[in-house]
Amino acid sequence: MSLETRLAKVRGLGSAKDGTHHWWAQRLTAVALVPLTIWFAVAVAGMAGGDYATAAAWVAAPVNTILLLLLIAATFHHLQLGVQVVVEDYMHAEGVKIATLMLVKFACAILAVACAYAVLRVAFGG
Repeated sequence: MSLETRLAKVRGLGSAKDGTHHWWAQRLTAVALVPLTIWFAVAVAGMAGGDYATAAAWVAAPVNTILLLLLIAATFHHLQLGVQVVVEDYMHAEGVKIATLMLVKFACAILAVACAYAVLRVAFGG
């Protein structure tokens, strides 16, 4: 028996005390991805038929470099958050769950850094 009222029990963030942060982060990255993805799709469609030099010049423009880096960061963070929810919901063996979550986080970080490196290398003429 608990001395808390029903209202006191439903207030807060749940048993982990961290649910709203994850939920908000996933929603914010989703909102950020909408304009970034539309911008990227329109820009790439506009370069149809262009060569490497055209694409490299486009990536080298400061605004495009920054927006590409934001797109990469938002995409991989959103991916990691989404896969984390699926793993937490459907994997029941605790050891496998933790190992999978670590693998997902590391893979997303490594892939994001590799993409950012590629963009920066093209942008700075490497």
